[in-house]
Amino acid sequence: MYDIDELVGECRAARDEAEPRGAMHEVLARALDRRRDIAEALDPTEGGVTILYNVPDLTVANVVWAPGMAVVPHDHRMWAAIGIYGGREDNSFFRRTGPGRHAITPSGGRSLGEGDVLVLGADAVHSVANPERRLTGAIHVYGGDFVHDGRSQWPGDPEDEQPYDLEATQRQFEAANRAWRAAEGGLTPT
Repeated sequence: MYDIDELVGECRAARDEAEPRGAMHEVLARALDRRRDIAEALDPTEGGVTILYNVPDLTVANVVWAPGMAVVPHDHRMWAAIGIYGGREDNSFFRRTGPGRHAITPSGGRSLGEGDVLVLGADAVHSVANPERRLTGAIHVYGGDFVHDGRSQWPGDPEDEQPYDLEATQRQFEAANRAWRAAEGGLTPT
C-alpha cells in the first residue's frame, strides 16, 4: 500500500529546498511511478478536494474531478505543482491584461494525462476541465496556505475579477457529481 504520509513528508522536504518548485516536480514525478498505488490508497469515489496537509507555507491536496466537470478561471497567488495519478486534466491558461491588470485573456493550454506533472508560477491563472467519462485524480501541491489565503476567480466576464468563492466551487463539485451519477447510473473509478 502506498504511504500518503511519506509523500507529504517528501513534499515538506522539497518545500525547504533552494528551488522548491523543481524539487516538488521531482517528488511528484517519482510518486507517479506508482500512480496505481496512489489511486488505491486514496480510493476516489467522487469529485472533491481533500486536504492532506495544510500549513502557512505548504498545502498538499487530493483533487478529484468528476467526469465532464470544469471550473472557472482562477489564480492561486502561490506556485503550484500538479501530478495526475488517474484520468486527464485539461488546463486553459490566461494572462492578466487591461487597466490594473484585472482582466484576463486566453494564453494557451495544456492537457495532463496519467503520470504528467505540471508546475505553475505564482502569477498563473487557469481553468481546469475533466474531459473524461471517469474520475480524474491529482495530487496538487501549493507553496502556501491554499485553504485560507485570498485569491481571485473570473466566473463569467473576463474583465470581472472577483474574490475566489470556495463555497461556489464546492457547489460545482456537488453538481458535477450529481450529473455524473444521473448520466452513468453509478460510479466509475479512476
